[in-house]
Amino acid sequence: EVQLQASGGGLVQAGGSLTLSCTASEFTMGDHAIAWFRQAPGKERERVSCIASYDGSTHYSDSVKGRFTITSSTTRNRYQNTVTLQMNNLKPTDTAVYYCAGRAGRLCLGAEYFGLWGQGTLVTVSS
Repeated sequence: EVQLQASGGGLVQAGGSLTLSCTASEFTMGDHAIAWFRQAPGKERERVSCIASYDGSTHYSDSVKGRFTITSSTTRNRYQNTVTLQMNNLKPTDTAVYYCAGRAGRLCLGAEYFGLWGQGTLVTVSS
């Protein structure tokens, strides 16, 4: 069964850290990309980070580069992939609902190319 489940999030003070996890199943058996997007109230959805399975390449938005790290752990049979977003030195501007999304294929693209979405998880950073 194709699945995408996100977990993590919560409330943290500025400067603190949080970890988000996304577990993807089935479509991960082929080349795929998994990304984290976020959307703050009144703002457009932003792709925060993405990892491509075929070469392990990672991508970050300028707003999180150097603070967030995306990693991937795939089961031996590639049926499941857990992608973790480690968020350090969090800022109030990181407050948003975070979504993980997946797509079959090799490329990390924009949101319109991701057909699978997990439920959102709220990250709140207090000043």
